[in-house]
Amino acid sequence: MSADLTGTSILVTGAGRGLGREMATALAEAGASVALMERDRPELDEAAAQIGAATDPARVVAVQGDVTSADDAARAVAEVSGAFGKLDMLVNNAALGPQEHSPTNTAPRRPIWEADLDLWLATLSVNASGPFIMSRAALSGMLERDWGRIVNVTTSLDTMINPGLGPYGPAKAATEALTSMLAFELEETGVTANVLVPGGRANTRMIPADGKYTDRQYLIQPEVMRAPIVWLASRATDEVNGRRFRAALFDPDIPPEEAAEKAGAPVAWRDLMGQTIHYI
Repeated sequence: MSADLTGTSILVTGAGRGLGREMATALAEAGASVALMERDRPELDEAAAQIGAATDPARVVAVQGDVTSADDAARAVAEVSGAFGKLDMLVNNAALGPQEHSPTNTAPRRPIWEADLDLWLATLSVNASGPFIMSRAALSGMLERDWGRIVNVTTSLDTMINPGLGPYGPAKAATEALTSMLAFELEETGVTANVLVPGGRANTRMIPADGKYTDRQYLIQPEVMRAPIVWLASRATDEVNGRRFRAALFDPDIPPEEAAEKAGAPVAWRDLMGQTIHYI
């Protein structure tokens, strides 16, 4: 049974398409008030209109903005708070994908040292700095109310170091580490930080539709993000902090706690901690 998120207000970045749109839809269908943040106005307006028509237009707002801008982040949080009275949850989903570096599946992938410098800097800015900038803007209100959620969409751990994906993997690894640090520092505050990933290559524009991925049924479908994001937004996860969940393994047909156990693991590389050599 899906959680009832009535009274919960949520901001989803990169919500105009793909994983972000799917999560925003699921959250609104569960009763939450949802703000969609996106740079591209046409995709933003179309997504917000469709979600609002399917749920309740009064609970869906569109916020055009750039997650790499501190001013846009502050304005987005203010707009959500003004529309819904507060911001309970931030889903950092906006990203530049690996297709920017390797736009086809039919040609050899270029090595990392051939990555365009402007693309490297832009990818780090959106995928690594963006979640920090947005979290920084959102956390003060959450901490004041002693309750909140930060959910960062990173990527599979393999993808972070796979060759040929350019700056995408390293940038997502930075956000994975950021999430772990946030989770440690947010302990006992009532605010949590966790990671949610599809679990593999997802059927979004980040995977070019040529070569072996012409048939999109062999990719993970974006709707797998629905059940875990609704669960993470609920009060049932008050004690869930510093975890990463693979959505493709989150079975919506079993109790969510059981599904989370099967789909979850520690965020980042916590199982490798404790190996630092100390001389004092």
